[in-house]
Amino acid sequence: MIRIAVIVFLAASFVRANKVTLDDNGVINIDGKKVFVISVSLAPMPGAKTPDGKDAFAQLKADGLTFMRIRPTTGPEHYDEAGIRSIKPWLDAAASHDLHCWITLGKLPTLSPDNPKSKENERLLRLAIELYKDHPGLGVWKGFDEPAWVRMPADAVVNSYRLFKQLDPNHPVIIIQAPMKKSLPLDPYRDACDIMGVDIYPITYPPGTQSDLPNDEISLVADWTQIISKAAGGKPIWMTLQIAWAGTATPGKTLRFPTFPQQRYMTYAAIINGARGINFQGGERPLSLNERDAQLGWNWTYWNKVMRPLLQELREDGPLHDALIAPDSKLPIKMEGASDVEFRGREVGSDLFILAAKREGKTRKVKFSGLPRREPTDAAVLFEEPRKVQVKDGAFEDWFAPNDVHVYRIAGAAGR
Repeated sequence: MIRIAVIVFLAASFVRANKVTLDDNGVINIDGKKVFVISVSLAPMPGAKTPDGKDAFAQLKADGLTFMRIRPTTGPEHYDEAGIRSIKPWLDAAASHDLHCWITLGKLPTLSPDNPKSKENERLLRLAIELYKDHPGLGVWKGFDEPAWVRMPADAVVNSYRLFKQLDPNHPVIIIQAPMKKSLPLDPYRDACDIMGVDIYPITYPPGTQSDLPNDEISLVADWTQIISKAAGGKPIWMTLQIAWAGTATPGKTLRFPTFPQQRYMTYAAIINGARGINFQGGERPLSLNERDAQLGWNWTYWNKVMRPLLQELREDGPLHDALIAPDSKLPIKMEGASDVEFRGREVGSDLFILAAKREGKTRKVKFSGLPRREPTDAAVLFEEPRKVQVKDGAFEDWFAPNDVHVYRIAGAAGR
């Protein structure tokens, strides 16, 4: 009897629904635990293996992943009943590794009296929500993709959001927009979601072809993070960055991947400009895979070369994680010496973290000030050990080359 009771308890634990909320700083809370969103889309297929034969989801979780975007396993456009039911194995596999998913439902999340497909859209949306709202692998629902770009009326997307919240008040909804001026303004879609974001992929030949802003450098990520942050009006934002996409991994395009320094800059540029989650897109695209990875269905070569070292800095057990989920510092920190260095301060206990990244341009020496005036001390420059900078009279100086990222931890300097 005891053995049966244990089995029942474990089964009940696995199927227990979670509750996902957003705190006042836009940080995801899952059953009360704050999580910095590090996501991939699309994830490997359920049951996939790494090059050394390990379970793919187990490896991604061990490397620091917290979220993944998923869709029907029957195919990219299969948003019918069979496709919706095919999502479950992905959720099951994610939940077994304490990963959470945001579910893509294609063109279903748009409901309008003028759309003859709305009745069927609503039926299928209701089916998806009822099937998975209590699944422990569910984290977030994904609303209609890039609605402003395709001129989808905001009211139709708002209507679908209301249905999501009516049937499942325990999971947020995210909408991702396209990085094009034609998409502006994005503010009308604020009421259609809980989280806003943009997908931006500037690493192409020629550069910057996905966006039509004058800037064609990788600091486009900073530009669009600022744009969507303003449009969100205080709602949290997640940014989707590039592994591969249609502009680099389709016939006729030149394959190109972000290097580690480029990916690191883009990630920190998004965080510094307000992102509380980062999604990395395109690890599954067939034309981006070498012969070995094609057999595995996922770009493990790029993951091991670039993403795994980057996640070492962001992961839950890393030295920066608590700063990634902390409120912004209220210290009057200022920076002088360059107009293209962006920064953000966060406080964890008695420690002050300053995350700073420079756009393109000339190498500059800058000065940070506004820190508490205390005895001179050394600030650690994380991930560049043993390098340090001296803090004296509430200020310190450091050099920034183009697209440099520096992360400072100053013990005892928090403003509390």
